[in-house]
Amino acid sequence: MERATDEPESFARSVDPAQANDYDTFAEAYSAETENNLVNAYYARPAILALAGDVAGRRILDAGCGSGPLSAALHDRGAVVTGIDASASMLTLARRRLGDDVALHLADLSGHLPFDDGAFDDVVASLVLHYLQDWVPTLAEIQRVLRPGGRLIASVDHPFVAYANQDPRPDYFAATSYTEEWTFNGRSFPMTFWRRPLHAMTDAFTAAGFRLTVISEPQPDPAARERFPDGFHDLSTKANFLFFIVEVPPSATRSC
Repeated sequence: MERATDEPESFARSVDPAQANDYDTFAEAYSAETENNLVNAYYARPAILALAGDVAGRRILDAGCGSGPLSAALHDRGAVVTGIDASASMLTLARRRLGDDVALHLADLSGHLPFDDGAFDDVVASLVLHYLQDWVPTLAEIQRVLRPGGRLIASVDHPFVAYANQDPRPDYFAATSYTEEWTFNGRSFPMTFWRRPLHAMTDAFTAAGFRLTVISEPQPDPAARERFPDGFHDLSTKANFLFFIVEVPPSATRSC
């Protein structure tokens, strides 16, 4: 696959600036904050890696790779990794981390993915899908770039948590947006997410031609118990994220 530069201009026009600009504004601060924190470093990323299992030799697309910590972990385990993100600033950080070992592309998950049909054995989408109002085009593209038998391993904000934390509470059965304020270096950044009921998530996967194989609510890495004792107990006893493995059926055929 063609190796991308820090800011791959060939795909720049396909990116929605509204999605990329927020992360471009605080990319360095976000990367530093999430590098070794409890939720990302000891829960979200280890859970994805555990679900992925033995990835040696597998061609993996890290969809929404950010500054590349998950891509690096997959590469260290022997995977052939490609990363995409809608933020050029995040990809610049990822290139610093990964060097030339991982191909990086600037691409928007709500649009066309710049890869051939069946290019990957796995796609990982860690805490990405909940940014999208409409999963249909994204899942169709992910299904297209996976080989028959390939897997999508994804995590999202838990729909029950996102529902319970909104005031007033919305219609649980409707797809609704909500905004959180993230603070870095004393500045606030509004982040908008889309919450949908669990059945809408599973229906979207099956409508895209996937077969649901795993729904998981994993525990954090036990190594976090001593480093984050208070947070570890909270994360171990309350819902936080929801994880899925869905597969393209081995017998799947593609239209020419």
